[in-house]
Amino acid sequence: MLKNEWGVSMYPLLPGHEIVGLVTEVGSNVEKFKVGDSVGVGYLVGSCQSCDSCSNNAENYCPEMILTGGAKYYDGSTTYGGYSDIMVADEHFVVRIPDNLPLDGAAPLLCAGVTTYSPLRYFGLDKPGMHVGVVGVGGLGHVAVKFAKAMGVKVTVISTSPNKKKEAIENLGADSFLVSRDNGQMQAATGTMDGIIDTVSAAHPLLPLLGLLKTNGKLVLVGVPAKPLELPVFPLISGRKIVAGSTVGGLKETQEMIDFAGKHNITANVEVIPIDYVNTAMERLIKADVRYRFVIDIANTLKSSS
Repeated sequence: MLKNEWGVSMYPLLPGHEIVGLVTEVGSNVEKFKVGDSVGVGYLVGSCQSCDSCSNNAENYCPEMILTGGAKYYDGSTTYGGYSDIMVADEHFVVRIPDNLPLDGAAPLLCAGVTTYSPLRYFGLDKPGMHVGVVGVGGLGHVAVKFAKAMGVKVTVISTSPNKKKEAIENLGADSFLVSRDNGQMQAATGTMDGIIDTVSAAHPLLPLLGLLKTNGKLVLVGVPAKPLELPVFPLISGRKIVAGSTVGGLKETQEMIDFAGKHNITANVEVIPIDYVNTAMERLIKADVRYRFVIDIANTLKSSS
């Protein structure tokens, strides 16, 4: 969004769509929340509330979805994201954060968490004993591993970097690890996975991943490469395999995800930073120098200009 790589950014842009904090004030018609509640706002702050998607609790697929930062709100004003000390939101687009979750570790679940939780649920890759691959160990991938393991699924992390094996297995709890550039390893795992959650946003070949799937297997893309990927058709039709996409989740599912995280003590691995470090953090982000999400401590570091 900062660099307008998706072509939708409006400037000046105030980013941030994994936002948590405490309710300080509520309108007279608010029913779900009271002052002092721990709450969060994720990727969207508005939708039409009348289309098929909205009617089915999938506001994230509404054609008129309003992004939390850098979009036009109902009244024509621009939405500003979470890099701010205060935010006003419609209660429908606010979720309750379980009391046992730390706010810093819970924040990234509002986007990265639901982006991986949703396809595991929707595509039925949440049954104990299933085998699911997770491509990429980053902000999305590391929470995908945690959610899948909590669902009772066997998890294999697939990465180009052999040096991430220890982290994936010992720290994140994955069952096994594949180096995607190692043809021998990939060959040995042919036809072993019920599904794959692909979190990679860089250009990468899909053919080796399709080979890992069983018949009727599902490859779900949640990363957003800037350029189109090549899709080989023969491996799809010869195994009745599916390539699908998924993005964040509706509000009902986002609440379900954060409640599940509370029950299983799932948080993102975060590095908490002050607001004046944000430009340095962006530079480190480009180099993938973070494990795995920066979280800005707004309350203690953003000084009011008034």
